[in-house]
Amino acid sequence: MRIIGIDPGTGILGFGVIEVKGSRAALVTAGVIKTPAHTPLPDRLSEIYDGLTEIIAETNPKVMAIEKLFFARNVTTAMSVSHARGVAMLTGKQANLQIEEYTPLQIKQSLTGYGKADKKQVQEMVRLQLGLKEVPKPDDCADALAAAIMCAFMLRA
Repeated sequence: MRIIGIDPGTGILGFGVIEVKGSRAALVTAGVIKTPAHTPLPDRLSEIYDGLTEIIAETNPKVMAIEKLFFARNVTTAMSVSHARGVAMLTGKQANLQIEEYTPLQIKQSLTGYGKADKKQVQEMVRLQLGLKEVPKPDDCADALAAAIMCAFMLRA
């Protein structure tokens, strides 16, 4: 089964697709969708939609694992991330994907055993789980893969 993980953001949206067979997960593809700063929000959301639509069509996942927005100090940032998250979920739903949502705390707990693990610990677990030589870059990409791996754990349980 293929799972696409999403780390939502308006400027940078991370994605990672994994193939799960039994208890093993392998990287299919991962990266980011970047939208230019100072571009009107509707245009940025359209770019995210088009980019995700293309990635989903190329990789054919069955499930989307997306990070929940649970807290933000900056309300403006939280609102734009929420917009990107909504577009990602709509894109997944239109592609008939099963949508699974996880908080950052749940993802960290699942991958590292500690809900307050730092980014480096999570990235290293992503690297180990997928048998990669290096940690996926940038951070948004690694976070998206972490969500996909968490989803694989949960669907197996």
